[in-house]
Amino acid sequence: MALALGVDTGGTYTDAVLIRDEAVVVASAKALTTRHDLALGVGAAVRAVLAEAGVGPGDIGLAALSTTLATNALVEGQGGRVALILVGFRPTDPERPDLREALAGDPACVIAGGHSHAGTEAAPLDVATLNEFLETESGISGYAVAGLFATRNPAHEQAVAQIISERTGRPVTCSHQLSARLNGPKRAVTAVLNARLIGMIDRLIGRASDVLREIGVTAPLMVVRGDGALMSAQQARTRPIETILSGPAASIVGARWLTGAQEAIVSDIGGTTTDVAVIRNGRPAIDPDGAQVGGHRTMVEAVAMRTTGLGGDSEVRMRAMGLAGGVTLGPRRVLPIALIATETGAEVFATLEAQLRNPVAGEHDARFARAVPGMEAERLGPREALLLERLGDTVLPLSRLLRTRMDQSALDRLVNRGLVQLAGVTPTDASHVLGQLDSWDGTAARVALELMARKRTGDGGQLADGAEPLARMIVDQLTEQTVLALLETSFSEEGESFSQAPADLARHVLLRKGLDGHRGLLALDARLNCDVIGLGASAACYYPAVGTRLRCTMVLPPHAGVANAIGAVVGRVTVRRSGTITVPSEGRFRAHLETGPEDFPDPEAALAHLEAALRAEAARAARAAGAQGVHVSVAHDIRTAQVEARAVFVEATLTAEASGRPRVATE
Repeated sequence: MALALGVDTGGTYTDAVLIRDEAVVVASAKALTTRHDLALGVGAAVRAVLAEAGVGPGDIGLAALSTTLATNALVEGQGGRVALILVGFRPTDPERPDLREALAGDPACVIAGGHSHAGTEAAPLDVATLNEFLETESGISGYAVAGLFATRNPAHEQAVAQIISERTGRPVTCSHQLSARLNGPKRAVTAVLNARLIGMIDRLIGRASDVLREIGVTAPLMVVRGDGALMSAQQARTRPIETILSGPAASIVGARWLTGAQEAIVSDIGGTTTDVAVIRNGRPAIDPDGAQVGGHRTMVEAVAMRTTGLGGDSEVRMRAMGLAGGVTLGPRRVLPIALIATETGAEVFATLEAQLRNPVAGEHDARFARAVPGMEAERLGPREALLLERLGDTVLPLSRLLRTRMDQSALDRLVNRGLVQLAGVTPTDASHVLGQLDSWDGTAARVALELMARKRTGDGGQLADGAEPLARMIVDQLTEQTVLALLETSFSEEGESFSQAPADLARHVLLRKGLDGHRGLLALDARLNCDVIGLGASAACYYPAVGTRLRCTMVLPPHAGVANAIGAVVGRVTVRRSGTITVPSEGRFRAHLETGPEDFPDPEAALAHLEAALRAEAARAARAAGAQGVHVSVAHDIRTAQVEARAVFVEATLTAEASGRPRVATE
């Protein structure tokens, strides 16, 4: 069988793996993620893994990509300008908090039309108002269309989409294509976010495809969805919202493939975040309420994931409260001093040594900033523009960059917009000092930790007695915050068994005493009652201590550092299509189909017709997504009521799931 290539773009690294026969990891490689153009990092990682394996690009039969781009874009409020068309909604609905936040100032138009809960037309479609709106709006990159009950009859959404396409030529997202559930406002939010992402994801996939072709990889390109399944690159371009949480989903699939676990907690530590999820019955648990990212609750199926701003590149900050010294990590990511010193040569190291010669610790010791290359700086305030001009294309210590207190606020705004990167002390630097890592400039990391250790705590003493004690303090704090993340996930998965919030329970004094094995008049014992699978390049450094603290088995599989890339290529193509049968009046059973509602005289006929339609639609969509050997199963959720001692049909929802392995290119 041809080789399969998996690629994952993370916050710090882009990983690539080659797998043969869906069973053996042939080679793996890493390259630094290039945030201004992710495709450059993809190309570097692919070239590295091909060289490591000693194979040619023509040997690749399948390529798959997992990406954090959609997730990061929603978190950071990025994307194109969109317009929302609401059909049959109330005039005040665009002012709902969830819709207003998703639109972020972009235009919306409410027009008459739409359908009832039963799928019948509620009002004629107001085409005149739609055309007037399209004439007055400009600069729109994509349109979102949502009908109040479009999942019961999508005819008006489809008509509006056709008019927009013919008049503007811009991409249109219909809400009923993204979810078969009711809740029109939530579907509208999902459609808006999808429309906002289309241009960005289209450029990434286009650039990644171009880079792969330049290398000589001509195999079909797949993309990981948020539920861990694969979709074709073409589908990802039109439904980019389904790629949110793509990277974390790939890590769960990779963990399952690497370990064969049926029940476990997966903890994946990256450069920026730690993602924690649960495997149940050999499959990742899916969030029943839809993926939530960047403050937006969507109707997209995705893994149930708890994400904490904790990673190898988390900013180390001294605790400001209280007399005792200590540190806390994150949630902001910064460049490790060891990395930026490697990239700049002697420049950063000379500054660190000069700061160490000062008799008094400075507020901004061991902290640097640089502009992100290739980023467009639009609509900047005068102070932000001045800071960018001061930075130029060099790396500056913050002690030289910041000249007033107001400069700090301007710098924070530039960092939040992704225009400037900060560098400072991180757990990665601590690991270099302790000899656990030797990837970059360990000497610079040691000097940076010496500088931070000199800072004064509330009682007037030093934070630590040198670089190594501070490094151990940092690693211990990473262990503590990881333990809290795992405990919070565990309590959350216990459901309503406890009355307190998971975060409070994870910090409860009795639980802490139980983990310590307290023995007094009371004997208290507590432990995590399942295995933890540790993933990430730095998992082997940090997670053994986490397992010891939680008194559980910590599984660190081979290739844990590239599990996301493995998960990107070993997943299956899976497509789900759902439909509903309602009873609009006695003796009429209505199947709600993509082509519109159809009535039947009995529930058995309606169920059979809907199931056949969903099977055909799901199989067709799976093949279009790149699947072969498609298998279809159908789940029935039939709701009845007891009336005079007999069961009366009320409503039914059918879900067809079609899945298969992705097609592989052959010579």
